[in-house]
Amino acid sequence: MARDSLPSIGLGTYSEENREQWRDTVETALDVGYRHVDTAQVYENEEYVGEALQSASVDREDVFLSTKTVHHDVPPEPERVPDAIDGCLDRLGVETVDLLYVHWPSGVYDHEAVLPAYDEAYREGKTRRVGLSNFTPELLDEALAVLDAPLFAHQAEMHPLLPQEDLVAHAQEHDYLFVAYSPLANGEILDVPEIRRVAEKHDATPAQVSLAWLLDHDNVAAIPKASSREHLEQNLAARDLELDADDIELIDSINRRERQIDPDHGPWNW
Repeated sequence: MARDSLPSIGLGTYSEENREQWRDTVETALDVGYRHVDTAQVYENEEYVGEALQSASVDREDVFLSTKTVHHDVPPEPERVPDAIDGCLDRLGVETVDLLYVHWPSGVYDHEAVLPAYDEAYREGKTRRVGLSNFTPELLDEALAVLDAPLFAHQAEMHPLLPQEDLVAHAQEHDYLFVAYSPLANGEILDVPEIRRVAEKHDATPAQVSLAWLLDHDNVAAIPKASSREHLEQNLAARDLELDADDIELIDSINRRERQIDPDHGPWNW
């Protein structure tokens, strides 16, 4: 797996309001040194992400751009998936994306109806890679049996309060990347005593410790969200934080388990 093609830390861009902020935030992130930006149709910010890419001083080919479609209720039927993919490209203002995810394997999703549209987008060069998001191991196996395009990545929530051992093991076994969203557990990780102890030991932030713990796993990348330049810089610097065996053991000993993104349509709730 050519892991170098996906930067280990990227920028997540989900927000429930003030979606225009991502024009400036993405441009700032690129200036700071980020080279992976993740968005989605349902985030309703693709046009702002695209504008940032166009106005930034970084060449488009130097930025790994990911988006997602097929939310649990968008588009309304599988036949419209090709149009939804084209819509993502139009809003981003690009002819191709580096990675196109199925956003949720629920609602309108049907593997035999939806995945061929992703294969077609791959063959036509509309996406350089195909990914899945929020799948279970069983649904990943089902998808792998249908997809012609190689599976490049699976994206799901992961952090020290939700280690996702089974999903990480599946990624390692089948040689694709696991991309962790909500890697700071929506801020919950910042006050966990074990995380704070490791942060104090290394003169680092708790966010950096959580990100470094994720990157300690083989085949795992992370897409934290941040808005200020300071936090963008701090998160990116987590790539240089080396945790030792005692740090990992302490973090792994956390007995609190908590999922932040838990909609009824999540397949783990079926």
